[in-house]
Amino acid sequence: MKNAAFGLILALQFLTRIPVPVACPWTPDTRRWAVRAYPLVGALLGGVLALAAFLISQVFPATPAPLAALVLLSLWVGLSGGLHLDGLMDMADALGSNQPLERRFAIMQDSQVGSFGMLALFFLLAWKGVLLWALVAHGAPAGWLIAVPALGRWLGAASLALVPSAKPGGLAHAWQQSLTPRDAALALAAPLLPAMFWPGVWLALAATGLFFLAARYMVRRWFGGITGDLAGALIEGGELWLLLCLWSWWQFATA
Repeated sequence: MKNAAFGLILALQFLTRIPVPVACPWTPDTRRWAVRAYPLVGALLGGVLALAAFLISQVFPATPAPLAALVLLSLWVGLSGGLHLDGLMDMADALGSNQPLERRFAIMQDSQVGSFGMLALFFLLAWKGVLLWALVAHGAPAGWLIAVPALGRWLGAASLALVPSAKPGGLAHAWQQSLTPRDAALALAAPLLPAMFWPGVWLALAATGLFFLAARYMVRRWFGGITGDLAGALIEGGELWLLLCLWSWWQFATA
């Protein structure tokens, strides 16, 4: 149980900007439990978002939907510190360069952000903001705000456990030394168990699985495997995909 607790703390420290001033051992067991806890951390972040949405609707019921969506999006980005957005921008710059594989890796390691990265950031945040706006305006239940970050971070855990590393020595490779496919299955329990009573759970799970299969194929084709940046990009892309799927489902359910 001590390793599981350390793993949860490591996941919080790695995936969020929530201050957790605890020194945790970096061992195969704690790394394994940290990856298993990725979706749980996502659910915790989603719980904060759901609470914020509830408070906005109850304390400030006249808040326009665009403003509420902007508050939620800002909180969403702030809680994660933009960690995964950085990976998305690096991936976009690497792909936009149309360079050979080794040059793509060099571009991803460059601390400067290029035009393709800025465009990817702008459109991802714009789409997320508009979809949040639509879901808030149509009174979608708060459960989706918990499910999306949780399943998004499961994509990060699954990519580390189920996709070969693109190169030795990187961050993803370091995490993978402790992981097996079983860890990806155990990680899914965190978002699945509390979501069993949510009406859209099966749609969300199916959409997540479809996205993972497509993303796994693309990162192996474009980069030869997974890296830390690519895992972050998968989280961001997966969240956007889930928001789009859930908005579509909610429109159909309320038609």
